[in-house]
Formats: sequence, C-alpha cells, structure tokens
Amino acid sequence: MFNNLIPLLGLVALAALAGLIIVRPLRRALISRPLFSTYRKVLPQMSDTERDALEAGTVWWEGELFRGKPDWKKLHAYPQPKLTAEEQSFMDNEVEEACRLVDDWKVTHELYDLSNETWRYIKDKGFLGMIIPKKYGGLEFSAYAHSQVVTKLSTRSSALSVSVMVPNSLGPAELLLHYGTEEQKNHYLPRLARGIEVPAFALTSPWAGSDAASIPDAGVVCKGMYQGKEVLGMRVNWDKRYITLAPVCTVFGLAFHLYDPDGLLGDKKHIGITCALVPYDHPGVDTGRRHFPLNAMFMNGPTRGKEVFMPLEFIIGGPKMAGQGWRMLMECLAAGRSISLPSSNTGMAQMTARAVGAYARVRSQFKMAVGKFEGVEEGLTRIGAYTYMMDAVRKMTAGAVDLGEKPSVVSAIAKYHVTERARQVVNDGMDIVGGKGICLGPSNFLGRAYQQVPIGITVEGANILTRSLIIFGQGAIRCHPYLLAEMQAAQNPDLKKGLVDFDKALWSHVGFTIRNGLRTLWLGMTGSHFVSVNVDTAPEMKRYYQQMTRFSTAFAFMSDISLLVLGGSVKRREKLSARLGDILSQMYLISCTLKRYEEEGRKAEDAPLAHWAIWDAMYKAQQAFDGVIANFPIRFIAAFLHRSIFPWGHPYVVPSDDVGHQVAKALISPSATRDRLTAECFVPMVESEPVGAIELALNATLEAEAIEAKIRTAEKDGKFANNPLANVRDIAIVAFEYGVINAAEFEVMRRRNHLRDIVVHVDDFPFDYNVATANKPAQDRMAA
Repeated sequence: MFNNLIPLLGLVALAALAGLIIVRPLRRALISRPLFSTYRKVLPQMSDTERDALEAGTVWWEGELFRGKPDWKKLHAYPQPKLTAEEQSFMDNEVEEACRLVDDWKVTHELYDLSNETWRYIKDKGFLGMIIPKKYGGLEFSAYAHSQVVTKLSTRSSALSVSVMVPNSLGPAELLLHYGTEEQKNHYLPRLARGIEVPAFALTSPWAGSDAASIPDAGVVCKGMYQGKEVLGMRVNWDKRYITLAPVCTVFGLAFHLYDPDGLLGDKKHIGITCALVPYDHPGVDTGRRHFPLNAMFMNGPTRGKEVFMPLEFIIGGPKMAGQGWRMLMECLAAGRSISLPSSNTGMAQMTARAVGAYARVRSQFKMAVGKFEGVEEGLTRIGAYTYMMDAVRKMTAGAVDLGEKPSVVSAIAKYHVTERARQVVNDGMDIVGGKGICLGPSNFLGRAYQQVPIGITVEGANILTRSLIIFGQGAIRCHPYLLAEMQAAQNPDLKKGLVDFDKALWSHVGFTIRNGLRTLWLGMTGSHFVSVNVDTAPEMKRYYQQMTRFSTAFAFMSDISLLVLGGSVKRREKLSARLGDILSQMYLISCTLKRYEEEGRKAEDAPLAHWAIWDAMYKAQQAFDGVIANFPIRFIAAFLHRSIFPWGHPYVVPSDDVGHQVAKALISPSATRDRLTAECFVPMVESEPVGAIELALNATLEAEAIEAKIRTAEKDGKFANNPLANVRDIAIVAFEYGVINAAEFEVMRRRNHLRDIVVHVDDFPFDYNVATANKPAQDRMAA
C-alpha cells in the first residue's frame, strides 16, 4: 500500500515545490533570501577600475548570441554601411594620392619615416582629423569611412596607415570630443584637424602593460608656478613606452594616478587615474627618442617626466574630471579598437590575397602554375576565405560604431580574430612566394608585412590576454541577460531592494537555463533541422542559420552550467574561459559573414568564399565545445554536457577540398569576385611597382596560356629535340624560330616573359651595402 502512495507523495512534493517557487513572497523568504546572503558574501568586491571596465561600452549583436535564441531579423535589419559622396571622393582622390606618395622600401630602409612630402600631404588634407566635426575644421567622417581609409592605406604601407590611424583612434581628439571643456575643444580640435598639432596618448608603462590600471605613474595635487603665476596644479612623474607618434607629437594625452594628500581638492586622498593633455615642449617633458617596432617605421617611442608641474586645467575636461580617466578610457576604447586593427590587418590580408594569388598564377614550376598544385591551393584557400570573413567582420563592426554602439566585447572579438587570421594569411602567403618573400628589397611585396604581423597581435590588448580573460570574462557578465543584474542587486547597499531585484533576476536566470538545456537537447537530437529561421535568406545558407541557433543555445547552456558549477573560478580557469570565448567569437564571425553574403546580393560566384569561411568557423566552434567538455573538472557534468550538445556525434568536419579548390581558383584569375575580395587594394598599374608588376604579369600570363599550350604540344612532339635553347626560360624564342608561333604570338610571349622575370626577380645589393663605416675594415679583411 505504501508503494502505491509513492507517486502521489511525489506529485504532492512537486506541487509544493512549484507553489513555493510560484508564490513570490514565500519563494523570496525561504529560498532567495539565504541565497542572496550567501551570494553577497562570496561575490568579490569590485574595484572602481574593474567596475568601469565592466560597465563600459554597450551590448550589441553578441548579446543575441549569448541568449541562445538569436533574432536573425535583427541581424539583417542592421543597415549596410555606405560611404557618402564626399567620403567616396576622398577615397578615390586623396587616399589614392597618399598611397602614391609612399615608397615603403624607402620608408622602412632609407628614410626610417614617412617623407616630409607625405607628412605635409596627410596633414593638409585632413587625414589626422577624420573623426573631428566640421565645425572644428575636421572631416567628420563616419566610422565606416575611417575604416575604409585605414584599410586602403594599409595595403600600401604600415607607417602610412598607423600615422593616420592613431590620431583618429583612442587619443586626445576622441577624449576631447567626449569630455573636453569648451575652451579645450576650441583650442585643440581645430589645430588637430589641420595637422598643426600631432597627437599621441601615453598609457603603457614598463611595469604595467596589459595591466594598465596598475601604472605607477603618479601626480600630487599642489601649488606651483605656471606662466609667472602661482596656481593650483599637479606635480607629475611618469615613464611611458610604446607610445605611437610620441617622437613627433606636439601634444600628448597622459594617464596617471592622482593623489591629494593635503586635501586641496576635497577629502579623497587617492583621486584616481586622471588624463591630462600635455604640450611636448612643456618644461620637464622628455620626448624624441624612438623604438623600432619590427622595422615598421611608424613613429613610436618613450616619454618621460620627473617632477613636472602642470596646472589642473591640463586635465581633459578640467578639474572636475580628475580621477575619471579610467572610465573615460574604457568608454572610448571600444570605438577605436573596433576600427584600427581590424582595418589595418584586413588591408594587409587584401594585399596578400591579390598579390599572392596573382603570383601563384604567374610563377610556374614543373611546367605548371604553382597555384594549381593542391598543396599551394590549401594556402590560397585560407588566404581567400579568411580575407572574406575578416572584411565582413571589419565592416559590420565599424557599422555598429556608426549606429552609436560602443561594443566592448565585439571590439575584442574583432581585434583578436582579425589579427590572428591576418597572421595565418600572411604566413600562407610567405609559404607560397617562397624565396621571393624572404629576401628584402624594393621588389619584395610581402616581407615587411610578415615582419610586422606581431605588432597587431600585441598592441591594444595582447591577444593572449584578450582571448583568455576578456572575451568571455567580460562577455559573460555584460552579455548574459541576468548575471550582471544579479551582481548589481547583491552589491546594492539597500538590502531590501537588493533582495527584490536579486529574486527577480535569479528566477529568471533559472528559467533561462532550464529552457536552454531542454532546447540544447532537442536541437541536438533533431540536428536543428526543424529550426525556423525567421528571416528571408539565401537557400544555400539556411542550414548555417539553423546550426548557429543550435550552437547559440548550447553555448548559453554550457556557459550557465560552467558559471553555476565553477563560480568565480571560471575567471582563473583561463583555458576554459578562452574556449568559451572562442565559441562566442566564431558565432560572431559567422554572423558577419552571413550578413555580408546577403548585403552583397547573394552572388553565387562568391559563395565558395562564404561557405569555406563559415564551415571552418563552425568546425572551430565545435572544437572549442570539445575543449571545454574534455577539460571540465567535474567529469559526470562533462559527460552530461557532451550527451546534451552532441547526442549523435559531431555535425562538422574540416571544410571541403572541393569548395577550397573553387576559392583558390578565384584568387589566381581576374574576376569580379577577386575584385570584390580585394576592393580596397592600392594597385598602381606600372612595372616599377611590385604589386603593379604582378597584376600586369597576371594579365599577360592569361593572354599567353593558349600560345604556351601550343608550344608545349610542339615540344612533346619532339620538334625542339636537342636544342639547348628549348628551356623553360627561352623556349618561346625557339618556337618562333621553328615557325610554331607567329610574330604576334611571339610578342605576346615576349611581353609575358618580360613581366614574369620582373615578378620573380629577387633584389641583391653590393657587399658593403648599408654597412656602418666602423665595420669596413672587417669587410676588407673578409674580401682579402
């Protein structure tokens, strides 16, 4: 009889539990209150700098991916970024001319700087004031236009692009626009817009790089003499390095901790990180020395000052903004990071795709273009597909800034993954061009890019740190629909209101996790085939939307389980956090790529680029899921996650070789697809320019291919037997002499050979080229 009561007792217990949860006052008193008390005790106290970093910026599309049920209509509704007529004219004229003025070999090997003519041009034409409003004399360009300009300049010279990029990124102009006093804006912004002032921003210290909030640089509030009068000011000590444009700047932003031991500004002794604007020639300022960041030759160097007195009016925003510097930096960082490095590295990738693809068609070995070898195709495939995806990420992220977003998590994703893919693209390019790439000289179009790839990896948040700490660490709190609300409720000094807010967020969170867990299992069991995609999309792309919904749901569920089981230790488990961040990142990259394919009109000829890039990213996301599961510390939960997410095994394998073949083909032949892929490349169509010579040689190679096939047939038939001139270099001469080809055909071959020889040429130099005089006796001894 007792056994018959067990089901009834179970139902009663479930009903009681349900009632307990549903009846809010009862739930709050018996469940939420003790949890609230415990949560308050275990939640670590947040410093002001941590809070500023966490709360800075906005949540955008990444929030949809974190919720487990992305609204694809929202993605498609974001407007496609476009240039205005004025911006397009600037691209077609001023940007083209700026590129024409630069010879990167001279910049990196002879001048060690941009030429005076180039500096004057970019100042006079407003390149340094693209973000400054017109009322101050600036260009007032959109974020997308800013990105387009930097991308194109980067296809020509890193020194050129960085010199333009930095004044328009996080620095004096950006900070003045948001926080400056009217007096500061009216004085500095017109001068910055016209290039009268060259800005820099000094944050990084030898003792605090990635941990920038720990800078030891400090100032003390005191009285001192300024312009012949005693004024209230600050006596500041600093030692900064890696400061771009510092050697040539005329004014720089300076970040330091400000202290007020004598209470001259109030009761607070440590006021906090403060940003000041300091003229380079202010007494005590030491600038002018430089670093050589992998021979990129953009100006970069240290700045130092010892016991430098400056008035409080130097603080950006005036004295009232003392101590607000870290918040200012965090709020402005996302916009600059969304544009600068994604744009410059995409430009590098576009140049690599165009030049290496053409080179692979021009260069032959074993009587076949090297680009047709399957081994080379693998590299070309990655170059093409990654460039397509990088450009999609660049454009969509810049578009977010134009929509008024300050996407802190998205900017970190874009910075990390675009620079990492750029590294792979350039490495593959170097493998394909071989010896041509490793010998520097005027005709080497890729060597400097290869040299300088680590710069993008390192600056604006080192990639290791960005991946392991920021993307998921910040994303989990900012993007999760309830986590930040729970934390804010727990830290509310009003305990009554805090409990009410915590109760609401907690039980919403519980329901969110349960729903995502059930959806994860269902989508895994059904392979996501029944997912309704709520937007009109290309039929060939529909499965990606369905699988992305599945991965988004699984990611949301896995994130909640990880946070529930591991709590705050997730932050310390950096490898686990990095893999969770990888999943979020790959979903963002795929979203950008899907959006690009739609916006560009679903062009079938571009589909292989999109397919390979998306499939590769889906496979990487799947590997990241596996990495979390394989290393989850509680094994039965790991098994539960594996069975929930992949009940029938893995849906993705490596991308198809057949699709990769189509991508590689698109790179080695002129086409609209190739032009769209490399649309921002600066290509001067003259033989004296390395990239121009390759482009001319590609056209000549295609024109000569049918004629060359005729020559090869004659060679196979034995017509040139035993003729020593019938070699790979001179066989066209022999074919003409034997009447195999006519004069017009011979002229086509002669022209092709001439351009081919320019392309495969490797520079050489005199034995004592560029050798210091002090070493000359040693060279003479070696010669003897």
